[in-house]
Amino acid sequence: MFRTPAVDRVTRVHPLVPVLIFVPAIVVVALLAEHRVGVPALLGLAVAGWAFWGLVEYWTHRVLFHIEPEEGFGARLHWMVHGVHHDHPNDPLRLVMPPAVSVPGSAAFVAVFVLLVGLGSGLAIGVGFLLGYLVYDMTHHALHHHTPRTAFGRRLREKHMRHHFQDDTRGFGISAPWWDLVFRTAPGRPGSRAR
Repeated sequence: MFRTPAVDRVTRVHPLVPVLIFVPAIVVVALLAEHRVGVPALLGLAVAGWAFWGLVEYWTHRVLFHIEPEEGFGARLHWMVHGVHHDHPNDPLRLVMPPAVSVPGSAAFVAVFVLLVGLGSGLAIGVGFLLGYLVYDMTHHALHHHTPRTAFGRRLREKHMRHHFQDDTRGFGISAPWWDLVFRTAPGRPGSRAR
């Protein structure tokens, strides 16, 4: 899909790569945070980090990934970042974020948390944020390549497929679909009007 083989290689990621990178990172960050703030504070701050991840996921997908310049470098950059996924939604190696983006991006967020609230609390928030990111990547892959067994899973898949194949201006929350309800971008069910 890309003219340069090296670029094509780094944009194709096996779905286990985020697990191999982020599970150890989450464990290490959690241990460092727990040593500084204790288990109760770690759990509470991690929940806050997870909730914040949901907002970042929603707004990144809605604004950053769906700005679609008509031509030039902006159009090419958009296609490389997200357009390729919409053009080839079933490519199993283009469903999780490449580590060249996810690792520095998530590290930057954790660094900002530490700068804003201190080392222990910032790391604890980072635990939830990193866990939220990992759940997002795994959920996104599963929605494209697995048949959900629960009603919630089936609804998530339906919502995401509507985003891909009917209306890409709705349904931006992948692992945090409630933000589509909050911001009134939830896709309608068949036979209903979209809100």
